[in-house]
Amino acid sequence: MTLTTGDTSAVPPSPSRREPGYPDGVPGMDTEGSPVPLSARNLAAYAAMAFPLAFAGLPIYLHAPDFYAVTLQQSIASLGAVLLLLRLVDALQDPVIGSLSDRFHHWRALILAAGAMLLGLGFWMLFHPVPGLPLVWFAVSVFICTTGFSVVSINFQALGGLWKSRSADRTRITGTREAAGLVGLLVAAVVPPVLTQSVGPERAFHWLALGYLPLLALACWLFVRWMRGAPLHLPQNGQVANGWGRLLRHPWRMRFFALVGINTFASAIPAVLVLFFIRDRLGAEAYTGLFLLIYFLSGALSMPLWSRLADRFGKIRAWQASLAAAILTFCWAALLQQGDITAYALVCAFSGLALGADLALPPAILADHIDADNRQGDASRLFSIMAFLSKSALALATGLALPLLGLFGYHPGTDMSADLNVLLSAIYAGLPCILKLLALIGLIRFEKDLAPTCLTV
Repeated sequence: MTLTTGDTSAVPPSPSRREPGYPDGVPGMDTEGSPVPLSARNLAAYAAMAFPLAFAGLPIYLHAPDFYAVTLQQSIASLGAVLLLLRLVDALQDPVIGSLSDRFHHWRALILAAGAMLLGLGFWMLFHPVPGLPLVWFAVSVFICTTGFSVVSINFQALGGLWKSRSADRTRITGTREAAGLVGLLVAAVVPPVLTQSVGPERAFHWLALGYLPLLALACWLFVRWMRGAPLHLPQNGQVANGWGRLLRHPWRMRFFALVGINTFASAIPAVLVLFFIRDRLGAEAYTGLFLLIYFLSGALSMPLWSRLADRFGKIRAWQASLAAAILTFCWAALLQQGDITAYALVCAFSGLALGADLALPPAILADHIDADNRQGDASRLFSIMAFLSKSALALATGLALPLLGLFGYHPGTDMSADLNVLLSAIYAGLPCILKLLALIGLIRFEKDLAPTCLTV
């Protein structure tokens, strides 16, 4: 642990300290000033916000382009170019949102409400275009959606990191949050096709947006209500946030974010190529929905496992185990042939387990660091870096993997030669395997440097 000179974070409260509005002392703390165990009710109230956040992703990036291309007859190339540009803008604005959220942390509830309203407004606009300029309407709607999403998600994760809790409970906090998000993702994958078959595409997305708004409002209300009574380790009045340069030059953060970036990029490559791999390498397009269901469900169900492993062996060791499992799984995936449906279903299950660790452990490790290094005044900015790395990795994977395959003659949906089969497998599974191996080596190499703020229970 490294403490920056000049940090002025609050010390744990003494037994005699009393907080206004909490007659028994500090909320969430026992009589000795230590965090009390988490309750299922508080976890549920906090994690509920993850459901509508995750639910919005698929309609925005998957269903909306198809809706505008098929129903409104917009060029798919133009829609793709707009989405790529908006993804870049979305990633670049995350650090700005993080900085503003830290600077005005006393207005956090208002910031969250404003972000939720932007998300809801953009979501409604996206599926209710006005006549005239549908492509412009699409761009504006997605921008409003993604901006609201970023505002809510960055503050949502930052407040989870500021929750006064034992180190052993932080994986439960992130795990519960990410499990709720994966359930939201699964529901978002099922509901639009069902509605489309029942009432047609235009009415389907009208009802989807109509149902989404009260769901978002309810989750936001629960979250703000939780926030007002939650035991949060907020920045003190004299605590001044450092500049970005000083914040990122810290040795612990440099190593941690480098490893997160490598691992996130490794996971983004198969995410970009999964549909192509299933259809053109395995010849199993009809099973795509089943494979994705297994993958996300496995990730959601694995959260208690990673929480227990982190509690027993430490978060760093648990993350190392997940990387090792992912490497073995990707090695197996690289060897699959046409028609290996059962084997790939198992690959999806095991890679889903690793997904659960990637979602639950790094944010919990970062929360430990924020607490140990008194960085409460930088919490939103630190979590915004995680969001920036995730979005940048997806954009980079899209910009590199598909053009690289095209360079060697790959055309989606056409007959595959033996060389193209090998190439697709190598990029889909082999390259992520190498990148995750590098992340694992780095995590082992820097285990002692990272461990002091992560293994204390």
